[in-house]
Amino acid sequence: MFFNAISGVWILNIILLVILLAFAGNWLYYWLRSKQLKAGLSEADFESTMRKAQLIDLREKKDFDAGHILGARNIPFTMLKQRMGELRKDLPVYVYEDGKSVSVRATLKLKKAGFQQINWLEDGFRNWKGKTKKG
Repeated sequence: MFFNAISGVWILNIILLVILLAFAGNWLYYWLRSKQLKAGLSEADFESTMRKAQLIDLREKKDFDAGHILGARNIPFTMLKQRMGELRKDLPVYVYEDGKSVSVRATLKLKKAGFQQINWLEDGFRNWKGKTKKG
């Protein structure tokens, strides 16, 4: 009975370790990809050049309606593949969300589809201090 309890604890610890390593590996992968892409822009650079780009908010509609960067249109990441046809490949695409990981994933997806000029807001919308619009 003692050995069964110990082996059960070890199995649980191994499962937790595997889950932790999977999360860490995923984070590391997207962190490295973001460094390779070199497409993150500071808020100042993003704001000063966004008027020449297609500005895409990758968050879900409820978050977009609660507040978004003035001039942005909402294409949630979950719908990006289906709605990619709404974007012009000859114009730059600027994406943002609350953080950065979804923006990196969207950038990779857009590059694979043939878009060349893609940038994201480095610190995400939650740190945005520029003009916003609600609803």
